[in-house]
Amino acid sequence: MNSNEIFRRVQVALELSESDIVAIFAAADEVVTATQVGQWLRTNDDPQWSAVPSLAAFLDGLINHRRGRKDGPAPAREINLTNNRVFMKLRIAMDLSADGILEIFGLAGLELSRHELSALFRRPDNKHYRACDDMILAGFLDGLQTKLRSAGA
Repeated sequence: MNSNEIFRRVQVALELSESDIVAIFAAADEVVTATQVGQWLRTNDDPQWSAVPSLAAFLDGLINHRRGRKDGPAPAREINLTNNRVFMKLRIAMDLSADGILEIFGLAGLELSRHELSALFRRPDNKHYRACDDMILAGFLDGLQTKLRSAGA
């Protein structure tokens, strides 16, 4: 999945307005405008579309916005995010436990064991590391959207 697709899916799942997104970027010390956000949320075939400059800034801002900023200097911002890092940042932002994540996967119709889940959050040099493919990340975002929509109803 590309950065804009992930960005749009998170925006839909969390029902974020353009002003919410501006505030989330601000929580990561990034200045963006509502006009820019509107361009990022467009589909790739729209002439007004533009790419999200930093998905990492958005996800770091989401963590700071939802959980509060950590004391001390901010860690260096990642340039190339893998699906595993995106998933990890979403897990942190949403304050999800393993049981909560497995429940979300169940809502999306995906079955994952605890061992498969923990492998997604390991360091890449660990022998039990497993790369998070697009299907797993998309399933998580679909399940998250279902969970949040049913909780709000």
